[in-house]
Amino acid sequence: MSASSASSSSSRISPELIVLSGCLIALITFGPRASAGLFQIPMTAQYGWGRDVFGLAIAVQNLLWGVGQPFAGAVADRFGAIRVLCVGALLYAVGLVVMAYATTPGLLQLGAGVLIGFGLSGCSFNLVLGAFGKLLPEEWRPMAFGAGTAAGSFGQFLFPPIGNILIDSFGWQQALVVFSFSVLLVMPLSLALATRPSGGSATLSGPAPVPGQSIRQALAEAFRHRSYVLLVLGFFTCGFQLAFITAHLPAYLKDAGLSATIGGWTLAVIGLANAFGSLSSGWLSTRMSKRWLLAWIYLGRSVAIAAFILLPASPVTSILFGISIGLLWLSTVPPTSSLVMLMFGTRYMAMLYGFAFFSHQVGGFLGVWLGGILYEVYGNYTMVWWLSIVLGIASALINLPIKEQPVERTPALQPAE
Repeated sequence: MSASSASSSSSRISPELIVLSGCLIALITFGPRASAGLFQIPMTAQYGWGRDVFGLAIAVQNLLWGVGQPFAGAVADRFGAIRVLCVGALLYAVGLVVMAYATTPGLLQLGAGVLIGFGLSGCSFNLVLGAFGKLLPEEWRPMAFGAGTAAGSFGQFLFPPIGNILIDSFGWQQALVVFSFSVLLVMPLSLALATRPSGGSATLSGPAPVPGQSIRQALAEAFRHRSYVLLVLGFFTCGFQLAFITAHLPAYLKDAGLSATIGGWTLAVIGLANAFGSLSSGWLSTRMSKRWLLAWIYLGRSVAIAAFILLPASPVTSILFGISIGLLWLSTVPPTSSLVMLMFGTRYMAMLYGFAFFSHQVGGFLGVWLGGILYEVYGNYTMVWWLSIVLGIASALINLPIKEQPVERTPALQPAE
């Protein structure tokens, strides 16, 4: 049986419905966390906190999202995706409610940091991509990875303006409660992504599967593979840049004399442009070198950030920055996930991509945390902007030595059917 037919036979649900449901999950889960920056000013103003307090909570969220992702991926690989998605959605929804009524920094850390962080690790687009890899025919996968990422981006376009309207009309606490109810929609949608326990065959272009390979053996194989390690290291920069911009851009623009509405619309424009960028990246991943695609994306981000901070802040420059950085925002995900699948096949894809994403979220933790800390020390974000530029150039170089080929494995006898 071919890998393509094996994958499609693992689910009785049509590929179209699988992709639609996965995209809706990505949209719903990405929206509230992409709107986090909208709540920084009202929360810190009401409780008299510094921006470092809010920044630390979102930093913890990013870190725990990354810490939980490999474990969530391993559980999904072993027992199926639906259970992980439902538990993740519940944690996420409860975290948003706790965040809404947090009156101390400790409660803010619990809600916005711990609960939402672990919730995201169980129900974000990363789990969706892993399910796509197992359930969809091979010819569907690259574009499905792009579509799932683009759907998350559309959530970033949709939710910040809605968040602004809810905050203006009902207050920031009620806005978070509304967001929490929206996250619960993930639970019925997850039914379409019910993967089989211990499922997953290799892709046609991937390595020969190893019968009975354990999680520990899969991890040892991955971290001995130089190209995988380089891919993981390069992904650190993606998280640093995205998390810093998401959490601190609205405040940066307000400091420059622009309205909160401009901050919300800039985040929204990033999300809309990212939808196009992610789909384009998925398409390009099937037609050009993935390592070169990643290198150009990271380099392009550095150029966009440098132009933004060197030009005077205005509504026009903010929106133009949103468009340019949005086209490159999550466009790293399709080639990165495709490379993981190419190197190791689909059996442990959710877990191995989860470790790459852990690196991404360590970067996210540092981006948000340093943004808050250095702002309180220097009164501006200049140092973190320039650090983002340097890291982008470094990641462009790190991805170039990656070898786009399956890991070498000793041929093993296939188990009898």
